[in-house]
Amino acid sequence: MFGSRRSLRPLTTALAGLGLLVTAAAWQIGAAPAPAHAATTHRILFDNAHAETAGNADWIISTSQPDPLGQDATPSAETDWTGALSSWGVALQKAGGYSLKTLPSGSSLSYGGSSATDLSNFDTLVLPEPNTLFTTAEKTAIMNFVKNGGGLFMISDHTGADRNNDGQDAVEILNDLMTDNSVDSTDPFGFSIDSLSISSDYPSAISDSTNAVLHGSFGTVSKSLIASGTTATLKPADNTGVKGLLYRTGYSGNTGAFFVTSTFGSGRVAFWGDSSPIDDGTGQSGNTLYDGWNDTGATNAALALNATAWLAGSGTSGGGGGTGTCTAAQLLGNNGFESGATSWTASSGVITNDSAEAARTGSYKAWLGGYGSAHTDTLAQTVTIPAGCANATLSLYLHIDTAETTTSTAYDTLKAQVLNSGGTVLSTLATYSNLNAASGYTRRSFDLAGYAGQTVKLQFTGTEGATKQTSFVIDDTALDVS
Repeated sequence: MFGSRRSLRPLTTALAGLGLLVTAAAWQIGAAPAPAHAATTHRILFDNAHAETAGNADWIISTSQPDPLGQDATPSAETDWTGALSSWGVALQKAGGYSLKTLPSGSSLSYGGSSATDLSNFDTLVLPEPNTLFTTAEKTAIMNFVKNGGGLFMISDHTGADRNNDGQDAVEILNDLMTDNSVDSTDPFGFSIDSLSISSDYPSAISDSTNAVLHGSFGTVSKSLIASGTTATLKPADNTGVKGLLYRTGYSGNTGAFFVTSTFGSGRVAFWGDSSPIDDGTGQSGNTLYDGWNDTGATNAALALNATAWLAGSGTSGGGGGTGTCTAAQLLGNNGFESGATSWTASSGVITNDSAEAARTGSYKAWLGGYGSAHTDTLAQTVTIPAGCANATLSLYLHIDTAETTTSTAYDTLKAQVLNSGGTVLSTLATYSNLNAASGYTRRSFDLAGYAGQTVKLQFTGTEGATKQTSFVIDDTALDVS
């Protein structure tokens, strides 16, 4: 016996249908396109397919698209490329280690296709104040790209900045991406963009000397600039990885965040509440532009460049995994629990041979819950998925029984999650509840190929309410890679 076992109530099984309560993945997740592989050169795609040059906007790095090098292969000044983002592009080009492309007007975002501008060929996507809605297919492409390791840089403007008069501004378009997509619409990044028009301010950076965006290779960030912009509201309960880095004067915590970073799956996300800071004041003839890039009261260039490096994976395994080899293997230690608590970290009594719940095979299993009172159990194992593995599948057998009689309310839950080494939740693979109770064990599996090249913690958390037990019993786990 590994720890004392709880006393079960009579096992009244609630057969409440087969749907999950809440899920960021189906019981069997289909294979995603291979994530973009990090290389020595960080590959950045700037979007110009969603009216980024409408009205007075000129949010392009060059008029030569998709390849800015067609305008000048060795730019030394912002005017060597034409566009209000040319300073950003030229600075990255001069830094070395970056390959820049633009998705031209008339194109569509895709992921897993054969186009040269398909997102699978890039580490980071920059959305500089889009002014047309993304299609359903594009939203799916963007979200899967980030989930599988890509970086996403979202730049908004103030509410009402509808530059092409189609009824949609960047605030609405970016919020639509986060709240109406086929991958995860349950506040995936942990923030929403505020419907505000703030005329002017110099938002200040938080104090965090270890933050790579605020203190990166391109300089130290102290302030940014609002010249008609907006902010974001953070919701860390939805995504613990969300963090405000610069705040509107007088604001802190979860409100008034002007620059935000977050994570989703194995990817990274950044949000900036105004396009003025990236505007270098030069561009195509006829546009009224504002030089926020070189504003002496702010450090916008350092912020943009550090954030680009962070999103692309600078200093890490990078945007979507690294290169390498893979030997077919099963990676979990003590995957059937027959060696007790070896290889696993678990709450007292979770790994057990208590006969009140039968193991699927052998004598031992992991039994979370079953107390009939307010209680939380955890089970976790840390594992490294080799960078060269194109396939990585987590599987387990799960049995759920319950004394709950409801057919509509989830009183007790089990979450299956992936965390990074710092404890940040990268993804909630699935959430089960008393509503999923059924006889016997059912195999569940999840695609973890997007975490190739990373060391992650696989964690299961069982939470019971105040009355009536629900038992979540796990056995015969595996993480198969090839």
